[in-house]
Amino acid sequence: MAELRLKTVFRPDGHTAPLRDETIKPRTFEVDYVDMPVLIQAFRRMVRELEYDICEMAITTYICAKGYGKRFTAIPVFPARVFHHGAIVYNTKSGIRSPKDLEGKRVGVHRGYTVTTGVWIRGILQHQYGVDLNTITWLLSGDEHVAEFRAPSNVVPIEKGQNLEDMIVSGEIPAAVNVEVEHPDVKPLISNPAQAGFEALRTSGHYPINHTVVVKDELLDSHPGLAEDIFNAFAAAKRLYVKLKPPDDRNGYAVRHRAENPRAAFVHGRTICNGDAWARGLAARPPFFLKSPTIVGERFPASGRRREHPSIPTLKGTPRGIGRQKLRATGHGRER
Repeated sequence: MAELRLKTVFRPDGHTAPLRDETIKPRTFEVDYVDMPVLIQAFRRMVRELEYDICEMAITTYICAKGYGKRFTAIPVFPARVFHHGAIVYNTKSGIRSPKDLEGKRVGVHRGYTVTTGVWIRGILQHQYGVDLNTITWLLSGDEHVAEFRAPSNVVPIEKGQNLEDMIVSGEIPAAVNVEVEHPDVKPLISNPAQAGFEALRTSGHYPINHTVVVKDELLDSHPGLAEDIFNAFAAAKRLYVKLKPPDDRNGYAVRHRAENPRAAFVHGRTICNGDAWARGLAARPPFFLKSPTIVGERFPASGRRREHPSIPTLKGTPRGIGRQKLRATGHGRER
């Protein structure tokens, strides 16, 4: 029996489930799996209380947390990647015709300003559509996981008793990010968003990281081989899943990408990702796997405190990690 039993949280998707059911067992520790039906609650508990030993976490929550000195570090495992072109919707009667028309307007944001989907869509609006984000007033429906974070002056909460869904349907606001609205007047602002996401991947390597996996620093410091073992365990779980399952629409992949034809979108996504949509690590991957962390760092004017956030997230085992190369044996996070 392994000497360590580590309290661990991750979403039990197909490519991580073998760790949960112990089909795949790490070499140096046991997984004490904590079932969290609402995964974002684990992000908050980890950031604020260091409640877990190993925890899946939104990439922008991680970047923000590192900016405030939180004592955990990510390994190059990315359980979730999502194209976000379909994440912003608008009221078709609002007079908005293109992303640039949002300038000078109020736009709703589900939950906090540092939520991953919001950061990515702001990056898309700015870099792909030339939108001046500073001219927009961003209306938040919630708060931040990192309690210390302070948003820019053009970011404000909605009033008590309001909700973004009603506000966009009524036309009180012309657009909103990451809301679920079923109404004939509310449509995606970026047309054909699934194809727009695939095109961004094909042309510029834009394959957004949504989640990574973090580990308490005290554990990494006291167990030098732990990061490598965690990485290898997640990689083995993914390989088993890909080997056993047919290439169908696993885990609602295409649904999350707002695809009209989920199976076709999934197959296209596998093709454009060189057949591996869940590749672990950085160095052994095609160049687009390296771009997401850098782009997130660049797009964190999202934060209003850009200089205090790392330009690239601290990842154990990457060439620009914090110096303690826990994954040397795997080639800086190369999947074996």
